[in-house]
Amino acid sequence: MTQTLKQLADTGPQNAGVAEFADDLADYRARIEAARVYDVAIETPLMAAPQLSARIGNTIAFKREDMQPVHSFKLRGAYNKIASLSDAEKACGVICASAGNHAQGVALSGRHLGIRAVIVMPRTTPQIKVRAVAGFGGEVVLHGDGYDEAAAHAAELMARDGLVYIHPFDDPDVIAGQGTIAREILAQASEPVHAIFVCVGGGGMLAGISAYIKAVRPDIRVIGVEPEDAASMGAALTADERVMLPEVGLFADGVAVKRVGEETFRVCRHTVDAMMTVSIDELCAATRDIYEDTRALTEPAGALAVAGAKKYAAETGVADAHLVAVTSGANVNFDRLSYIAERAELGEQREALLAVTIPERPGAFLEFCGIVGDRSISEFNYRYADSEAAQVFCGVKLANGTPERDTLIGDLRAAGYDVLDMSRNEMAKLHVRHMVGGRAPGVGSEVVYRVEFPERPGALLRFLEAMGSRWNISLFHYRNHGHAHGLVLVGLQVEPGAGQACRQALDAIGYDYAEETDNPVYQRFLKTQ
Repeated sequence: MTQTLKQLADTGPQNAGVAEFADDLADYRARIEAARVYDVAIETPLMAAPQLSARIGNTIAFKREDMQPVHSFKLRGAYNKIASLSDAEKACGVICASAGNHAQGVALSGRHLGIRAVIVMPRTTPQIKVRAVAGFGGEVVLHGDGYDEAAAHAAELMARDGLVYIHPFDDPDVIAGQGTIAREILAQASEPVHAIFVCVGGGGMLAGISAYIKAVRPDIRVIGVEPEDAASMGAALTADERVMLPEVGLFADGVAVKRVGEETFRVCRHTVDAMMTVSIDELCAATRDIYEDTRALTEPAGALAVAGAKKYAAETGVADAHLVAVTSGANVNFDRLSYIAERAELGEQREALLAVTIPERPGAFLEFCGIVGDRSISEFNYRYADSEAAQVFCGVKLANGTPERDTLIGDLRAAGYDVLDMSRNEMAKLHVRHMVGGRAPGVGSEVVYRVEFPERPGALLRFLEAMGSRWNISLFHYRNHGHAHGLVLVGLQVEPGAGQACRQALDAIGYDYAEETDNPVYQRFLKTQ
């Protein structure tokens, strides 16, 4: 873990911890080779991705775990664990708490083995997932507004009814089930594999794959990939101990784990060559890359490994290598697709978001478009606000990524335009592009906050009650992207000297928030002049 990605690419794995872990590797290899997964799971294809391969200068193949009967690799580990139970344990039935892919794996495994399978899911779980679990034979219990409450209730039911708990990742039999993916990759690869990229939440799949690879082919690099806002395994390996993240982002909800498993950490610290993180935009771009080569739509977590492989190729300069990325799941909510498509353009640097000040006179827009040239304008938001100048929110399609964006900005500035690049500004991408023209004459002392609202009944009411009637709400924009938190931009009229009291009121609510009053995008488009 002390190597950089560049060093890993150039010199290969050092495997410093593998020798001292040899006995455990032998045990995991035996467990993986004996794993009972194919009663319900399939041997998924290792599928070539010619379009993406050509773009990144390497041969990349997708290990299509999204093609499993439950559209996720989770079935392997769940079934292997349940199948390994004693007859007495099977007679008791099994239980888990999950709102995602593990729930479906446990449900289908229970049905196949004729075992009662109780799945506790939060009441806020999308109906498509509830129906899927019930369709696979799971006994669905809806409880609580989030995972923690569901898990606590599952523990109560387990104790009351004598059920056997099936952990989603921190169990040797679950890890061994996921490790069968590595055995298939080695059998299917037509040329030597340079690196295998694996998405990481609690670490079950990464532990299984890395244990088998280091037992059989220690020359192959195993790289874990996490979202920037949910990098619990990376944090643990850096600290050389499991750590609890205070918060995790929920866009890639399949890997939103605050602390990795005890056993998964023990295995990964000896077997994983490197960890890396990717942004939401890079995730969305990878989702589109997978679609363009396969016509399959993965969930955000399912595209993590592909995003990591792309970033690895770009940062290390490795060329003509054979890379494998596990596309781990495809249980995506349909209402998230528009958001993914919107962010994919930015993640691939195929779109620039610019704020441009243009003269308020006839022909000004035509002159601006003349500098933009043959590039397509994907978005142009404007509202009259001043007799001298106009603030324009503009999206421009790019054919050559960052270099072309820099050239365009340079051309506009050379022509006398004031330009602000908003391509990496989260407030611009999430809110302001949908609110341009929202200045409110007469609104004074406005302070703006970006707040994460939990998607559950009463969340907005709780916010309004906590804020009371002291501060007038002067701006409010909400977007839901199909996950557990809604994203809210709120403006409050806070009198001078009352800023600390306002922040204390926000702190008391307990929602994550950040002040955006000084954000240049707010200053240009929304702040009263």
